[in-house]
Amino acid sequence: MSFPERLARDAGLIQTRLDEALTGRADQPVIHAMRYAVKGGKRLRGFLVLEGARMLGETEDRAVSAAAAVEALHAYSLVHDDLPSMDNDDLRRGLPTLHVKWDEATAVLAGDALQTLAFHLLCDSALGSGEVRIALVEGLARASGAEGMVLGQALDIAAETAGQPLTLDEITALQAGKTGALIGFAAEAGAIIAGADRLPLRAYAAALGLAFQISDDILDVTGDAAKAGKRLQKDAGAGKATFVSLLGLDGARARAAALVDEACAALSPYGSGAELLKQAARFTIARES
Repeated sequence: MSFPERLARDAGLIQTRLDEALTGRADQPVIHAMRYAVKGGKRLRGFLVLEGARMLGETEDRAVSAAAAVEALHAYSLVHDDLPSMDNDDLRRGLPTLHVKWDEATAVLAGDALQTLAFHLLCDSALGSGEVRIALVEGLARASGAEGMVLGQALDIAAETAGQPLTLDEITALQAGKTGALIGFAAEAGAIIAGADRLPLRAYAAALGLAFQISDDILDVTGDAAKAGKRLQKDAGAGKATFVSLLGLDGARARAAALVDEACAALSPYGSGAELLKQAARFTIARES
């Protein structure tokens, strides 16, 4: 199975698990907003969970709740990032953002509930022993909280408020939290479930996460808004430093390509079993959204 086929198939498995988790909930706007928020998207983070587990000999059925948890957490982050007090976006995946379709309070609450849903999903006994589930909860909490994604977002807001463009080292550190930390957890989750060494996947994810963000910055300059499903060139309009503004377009492309090579090299201990993860790394700099 090719990477695009596997990615699409995994997206369906993850959507089914999320739909199951949201079945039987109250007929309330916040629940409808949660369902809306978890529809669509590439599901790359969930794929990383599932493919890492498969590569290490685990089944999809065992790992799918962790994949759904990562995607629920990611959906929460997007809902909150889009709020007027944050990035103030009105379009996501080609559709109105939650605070536009409903209202700001509903969007805040839906994001809060998606975050807690992620940790509920990690309580699924199918994931393994209590020790495994605790390790997954700890890993996701670190990746998404004030040591990871939230810290990166806070640094981004602080830089924007100060009106002082970041240096290359500063923006690299910022994005390691804002984007890279959740990708890092997703890549390591399969190893946690399998009780395997996490270090090769950790190195893979560090390079992959940075390549992904550089690609985002490139798409913000060169992409098609219709394909991206969101408004582009906002960072340039706001005068924010990006990898493109600091490295130039060609320099950013070269750095992203080098990082993909680093990510693939980190997978050498797994031999041919890591081919789909290598294809995923290449996808990060070839995508259009």
